[in-house]
Amino acid sequence: MNLFQESKEPIILNLPDADITYYPAIYNLAKAQNIFEELYNNTVWQQDDITIFGKTHAQPRLTALYANNTNSYSYSGITMHPTPFSPLLQKIKTTVEQYTHHHFTTCLLNLYRNEQDSNGWHADNEKELGINPIIASLSFGAPRWFHLKHRNEKQYKAKILLEPGSLLVMKGTTQQFWLHQIPKKKITTPPRINLTFRTVL
Repeated sequence: MNLFQESKEPIILNLPDADITYYPAIYNLAKAQNIFEELYNNTVWQQDDITIFGKTHAQPRLTALYANNTNSYSYSGITMHPTPFSPLLQKIKTTVEQYTHHHFTTCLLNLYRNEQDSNGWHADNEKELGINPIIASLSFGAPRWFHLKHRNEKQYKAKILLEPGSLLVMKGTTQQFWLHQIPKKKITTPPRINLTFRTVL
């Protein structure tokens, strides 16, 4: 099921065991491009090694962690320690909180440098996030497809194109029942930056 629509109104994804809303444009294209350039140039990006099925390789994207506390965040055998929010990220966080009515402590940034960078099937269900976490995902730069699949009911699948300036909010039991990914692409693709706001306990 393709859930992308030509609309600037919020789109509620009608999926079982999930609570997902897509806001196509909380920033216009000009503002989104300005934010992308500032984040791209001023973020201290890192590339960690990740071990999957006993094999260790470089994670296929760059990352950075920012927070308003010193709580570390661990996933896939990687432990990250945050840098204090920059003025830009603090301002973006305030905007996201106005849409979600939720307070976030932490932002994990991902830089997809080209079509070969990706993020495999996973759920944001780390213990630091607590039960039924709220994940708010902002996109800047090149559009990329976001795939979803139900953990147990294999017939339930979906995808949505994450556009620059858009916000995807996942809450409720979404992380319990659904996996998501950003797959590689076959065509040349410019960089994309993804900001995932979360509350780390």
